[in-house]
Amino acid sequence: MIRANVTSEDQLPAALLQHVAWLGGCGECLNAHSAELAGVDLAGQNLSFAVMASANLAGASLAGANLYGADLTNADLTGADLTDADLTNANLDGAVLTGANLTDASLRGADLAESGLEGATLVRADLAGASLDGASLDGANLTDANLANASLANASLDGAILTGAELS
Repeated sequence: MIRANVTSEDQLPAALLQHVAWLGGCGECLNAHSAELAGVDLAGQNLSFAVMASANLAGASLAGANLYGADLTNADLTGADLTDADLTNANLDGAVLTGANLTDASLRGADLAESGLEGATLVRADLAGASLDGASLDGANLTDANLANASLANASLDGAILTGAELS
């Protein structure tokens, strides 16, 4: 797989064009491994299957973004806006999502093992079949979230709000 490497925000526009072309059968997959992208605006972008492992996306806007199958392993998404984002089957193993807004986000089948979701907002988030093993959800708001068939082995939920959440 050919990858469009990104290490800073100024390289994003060209890399995003290459990524969209790659999704269409040509171009290059977005590779933003360990990139410094704090506060970047990627709202509504198609970032499916992008590699953003260990990237700094703190405070980034990813609202409505398509992150299907994306690799966000160990990424820093502290305070990021992921409202209505599609993170289906994404790998967020070890990611930091402290204070992130994931309202109405789809995380079906996502790997959130060992992730930090302290104080995150997951209102109406769809976490069906997701792995949250060892994750910290302390103080998270999971009101009306769908956690059907999600794995929560050794997860911490101290002070989490689970009003109306589907847990079966």
